[in-house]
Amino acid sequence: MREIKEGAVVGGEQLWKYFRIERFISTLNDSHIYFASANQFTDPFEGAVAVQVNVPPPDPRYAEMEPAERAFFELKRLTKISCWHRAAYESDAMWKLYAGEHKGIAICTTPERIRAALKPFRLRPEYGIEDLWAGPVEYVDLTQARMRRAGMLDRFFFKHRAFEWEREFRLAISVRTAEELGVNVPPDGIFVDVDLRVLVDRIVLGSTTTAEERAAVTEQVRRVGLGDRLELSTLLGNPRYV
Repeated sequence: MREIKEGAVVGGEQLWKYFRIERFISTLNDSHIYFASANQFTDPFEGAVAVQVNVPPPDPRYAEMEPAERAFFELKRLTKISCWHRAAYESDAMWKLYAGEHKGIAICTTPERIRAALKPFRLRPEYGIEDLWAGPVEYVDLTQARMRRAGMLDRFFFKHRAFEWEREFRLAISVRTAEELGVNVPPDGIFVDVDLRVLVDRIVLGSTTTAEERAAVTEQVRRVGLGDRLELSTLLGNPRYV
């Protein structure tokens, strides 16, 4: 695992990933982590080097995508990303955003664990290993700055400052060179094999999961030998007022 910016990765920093139950069970069953293509993200600012404000209405003469824009769309397709949340504690906002109103699962890990747990990724067994890059996202006011010198991969490790609340940590694999060499690249995401026993520090059950869902998840977690790392969200606790 290589750092996108030297010294930016804190090995013991706590990271969270929130899942819907079905995706979590798939992760357990197949021992892999999904890396989405950057063009699957809904954020319109993804990979942008600047943000223009007070832009005039679009000119129909320029409705067709420019070559540079088309090239950037292809760059997003060829950049596969796994997103994590940097925090010492669970986040109500992240539960709502990624786990369906607390009806999901979260896992806790650290960059050190990720480095040790993720296995080398190859597009096909006979191909070379693709580099895994990692680092915290840097948040920049893109209405004031233009990141013109950002490299093709670097631009996916900074975002518009309006998203600073996300406190995101990213893992990324670029398969651009592989495609240039004629390798057939998946149009969407990829799955990277992982040793779950090494990766997972804690597994947290969301507060609105039903008793039946908790029982099913508990059984699956025990089956893969992680039962001792399972706990309930603190949001499931009973509030006291006196």
